[in-house]
Amino acid sequence: MIVISQTRPVDTPIAGIAHSTWAAADDGLSQLSVWRQTLAPGAASPPHRHDCDEVVLCLAGQGEVHTEGSVFRFDADTTLALPKDQVRQLINTGAEPLQLLAVLAATPVHTELPDGQAIDLPWRT
Repeated sequence: MIVISQTRPVDTPIAGIAHSTWAAADDGLSQLSVWRQTLAPGAASPPHRHDCDEVVLCLAGQGEVHTEGSVFRFDADTTLALPKDQVRQLINTGAEPLQLLAVLAATPVHTELPDGQAIDLPWRT
């Protein structure tokens, strides 16, 4: 077991998204990753999928998740359960930053676009 300082999300090359990996393979894990992200007002993740289940906890703000042809609105104190291989896009629909904590059932986390092209994420997974 190790104790890890929780760093604040920092800006990434993906416009409007700040990210911090709180725990992953580099920390001795073999089956889990924990990410903290902040999406600026109007920002969105690219449509993507993971080869593992993902749980996203909304800590503050409001947004939408677009997945499999449906749109679900969410806000603070909401949990999103996103099954593996399901295409999703998270969008900040509010006027304040959207603060998220994601727990993914893999490390490293494989991420790809809807067409199957792998995305090389700009943070440790």
